[in-house]
Amino acid sequence: MNAPVDVIERRLAADTRLGIIDCDIHPSLRPGALNQYLSERWRKHVAEYGKLNCGIYADRGTYPRFSPATSRRDAWPPGGGLPGSDVAFMREQLLDAYNIAYGVLEPLIGVNTSRNLDEAAALCSAANDWQAHDFVDQEPRLRASILVPQDDPEASVKEIEKRAGDWRFAQIQLGSKTSEPLGRRRYWPIFAAAQANDLSIGLHIGGTQSSAPSPSGWPQFYIEDHHVLVHSMQNQAASMILEGVFEAFPKLKVCLIEGGFAWAPSLGWRLDAHWEKMRDEVPQVKRRPSEYMRTNLWFATQPVEEPENPDDLRQVFEWIGWDRMVYSSDYPHWDFDDPHLAFRFQMTEQEKRMLFHDNALSVYTFR
Repeated sequence: MNAPVDVIERRLAADTRLGIIDCDIHPSLRPGALNQYLSERWRKHVAEYGKLNCGIYADRGTYPRFSPATSRRDAWPPGGGLPGSDVAFMREQLLDAYNIAYGVLEPLIGVNTSRNLDEAAALCSAANDWQAHDFVDQEPRLRASILVPQDDPEASVKEIEKRAGDWRFAQIQLGSKTSEPLGRRRYWPIFAAAQANDLSIGLHIGGTQSSAPSPSGWPQFYIEDHHVLVHSMQNQAASMILEGVFEAFPKLKVCLIEGGFAWAPSLGWRLDAHWEKMRDEVPQVKRRPSEYMRTNLWFATQPVEEPENPDDLRQVFEWIGWDRMVYSSDYPHWDFDDPHLAFRFQMTEQEKRMLFHDNALSVYTFR
């Protein structure tokens, strides 16, 4: 689907006025919102059987953090509904308030976590229609993510190819918790389709929860559980590099979203040291692991690290590379990062432009 003329004009205006590009906005479902996009068979199936999650809970985690909706207290729409469900309120509270040129939707609605892969495929397709019609058509500054049932590569590729030419979609979304590490070849058809269609992979924290989140077992406190989400990002980055994903798909772009980023330099250093000693085990890795991090990985900023000395964060940016960083707000969640307040160190105008605008244009497909 080609972009309408008015959308193209809006994009040109956005690119020239340096509006902010926000790479992490969470839309919420209103009750029954997917029904109009599901076939009669799957409406009936979901109503009678529900969704067979690949996890230990019937639906989501039960820790109180999940209520109310992980969101800011002021993010509840005045007209009712969950935070992130009202486009007009999102426009007022985020897009207009912060001069957002583009905002990438990152749905966390569990449609790709069903153990029933046919159900997962149907729900992903319905959720993609929902994003396009209920959000992007209402507000063209928003862009949708292609949700796929990643454990069914054939169905995933079919969904990617169905959406790839549609201007409303900017990336493919995967979760950082998957049945196997993403470097495994079962997932390679998804990467091939992404590269062929010039679409990035948005790797957002979350996904399946079929085992303990920590290698040592189940954490006792929410603060622990929240922290070990970072570990899933580190594992996926290492898996994709060491399994040879970026050698096989050198143009593949992967953006790590909401998993922090201060760990990235030390991961690169450690992997490089291991590779120097054990590179004969992984002949598919032709370059130092840190080099793949500099050519194929990007990092969304939320949650921004907060060292005691703010200038230490500047050093982290420089280690990672200013061209690797993209801004994300995590709206409407409780740990939202205000673009005017989250970065407590001085940036040059060029650095601001890269972080808040230009780098995202290199990662995402905005038609």
